[in-house]
Amino acid sequence: MALIHGGDIFTLAEKLNKKDTEIMDFSVNINPLGLSPKVRKALIEHIDLAVAYPDPLCRKLIAALSQQHQMDKEHILCGNGAADLIFRLAYVCQPKHALILAPTFAEYELALSQVGCEISYYNLKEETDYKVEEDLLELLTPDLDMIWICNPNNPTGQLTPKSLMLRLLRKCEAHNIQMIVDECFMDFIEEDSAYSMIEEVGKSKHITILKAFTKFYGMAGLRLGYALIGDKVLKDALQKAAQPWAVSSLAQLAGVAALEDIAYKEETLSMIKAQRTYLKEALKRLGFRVYASYADYLFFKSPIPDLHKQLANEGILIRHCGNYRGLSAQYYRIGIKTPQMNTFLIQALEKCER
Repeated sequence: MALIHGGDIFTLAEKLNKKDTEIMDFSVNINPLGLSPKVRKALIEHIDLAVAYPDPLCRKLIAALSQQHQMDKEHILCGNGAADLIFRLAYVCQPKHALILAPTFAEYELALSQVGCEISYYNLKEETDYKVEEDLLELLTPDLDMIWICNPNNPTGQLTPKSLMLRLLRKCEAHNIQMIVDECFMDFIEEDSAYSMIEEVGKSKHITILKAFTKFYGMAGLRLGYALIGDKVLKDALQKAAQPWAVSSLAQLAGVAALEDIAYKEETLSMIKAQRTYLKEALKRLGFRVYASYADYLFFKSPIPDLHKQLANEGILIRHCGNYRGLSAQYYRIGIKTPQMNTFLIQALEKCER
């Protein structure tokens, strides 16, 4: 089976005859602080919740999310990670024609392909640093059913300005296009309200926002995501399309605890900001072309052939972006980790053969 995402420490560990824990994984963008103290405490104290079936309506978690986003509960739907909701959106909406960015998160294309949707691409350009430009507006035509925008985008880390996002939404409303905005990395933006489209959910039936606890809260293994959906009819249809008990009791509990841990959020933002600057400058010094990133990862172009293979031999996993549409084998993405891990990576890069 060909794996299209990062995070496969298991194959590399097997190849190097190492333990999984001995692999240094920069290929995923998960909070290097790990679980928040409040989440860890809640899971330990309530482990017996795993015995019973979970609340299928995620009532306590949705109440906490409603308070967090100051939003009517009727707009909120939880899922088994954001990926669950991506595939449900494609299945329920059955779009005939959709538009996605290139490069972007692979799951959109995969989900759309499985329902026979025709996919068009807005090709991000190297000469504009892979930013979304105003010419995207020209592609929003009446024959389109859906557009997917990841903001900040994965793997580039670029942010699309809210002013442009609002213009895109207005045109979607005019042409009856559903706008799916993936904001799973928006939590890493210190002034996220200046970029997030969340406040539009209560105003427009043409917007759905995807969020997850995976990256910022370091809960990838618990599988917890949610959608903020402008159209309540669509929300009800998505809820009916879910498997029973899609979100485990422990995931729901962890989600509530995570939202309460303000100190963890502040520590994360401070560390990621400092380490993003350190890594960016260090990579530039070594001759890499590093693009602006506003998330917890850096996107860069490497002059070193097969960089990922050289690092893999040292037990370091980075995300080779050659399988992203529109990117060559020279492009990579690395997650921002702890100061110690980041220093180790830079030292390993200094030793790579050119």
